[in-house]
Amino acid sequence: MSALLARHWWAIAIRAVAAILFGLICLALPFHALRVLILFFAAYMLVDGVFAIVAGVQAAARHERWGLLLLEGVVDIAAGLVAFFLPGVTVFVMVAVLGIWAVVSGVTMAVAAFQLHATHGRWWLVAGGAISVIWGVLLFLWPIGGALVLTIWLGAYALIFGIALLILAFRLRARRHARIV
Repeated sequence: MSALLARHWWAIAIRAVAAILFGLICLALPFHALRVLILFFAAYMLVDGVFAIVAGVQAAARHERWGLLLLEGVVDIAAGLVAFFLPGVTVFVMVAVLGIWAVVSGVTMAVAAFQLHATHGRWWLVAGGAISVIWGVLLFLWPIGGALVLTIWLGAYALIFGIALLILAFRLRARRHARIV
């Protein structure tokens, strides 16, 4: 595996540069990056919906179960159209889902903490639950701000990930050249 990666170090470098560029775009232009992410999501849902419908039609032709595939395709296409024509609603729904998840999981963690012995870190679990609830509430209070923060964090992740891959690519390149020489 190491030799294979070393031979194709350039592919890892290209992946790294793409991640770095994506990260920089998300950090520099979070509104635009968010809009593009929603459009990519819309395109994915439309394509996925078409393929699900095609699979449903093919299943029906073979007298197999096809109803759920057809339903999935229609729902995917509907979600894609909503995301494409109403990107603001899509962002709001995505942030709302994250907010609901954060509140529910935070409350669950806080309740579960009292099942944990105090010496095993009960209050750390309570703190984690409280932080989750606070984050969820903040997402509800400022959904656009929450979406921008998520985009910025995505950008920071992509930038750091890309730098790590770029370092890996150059180390692999050095190892490859060391073996050749």
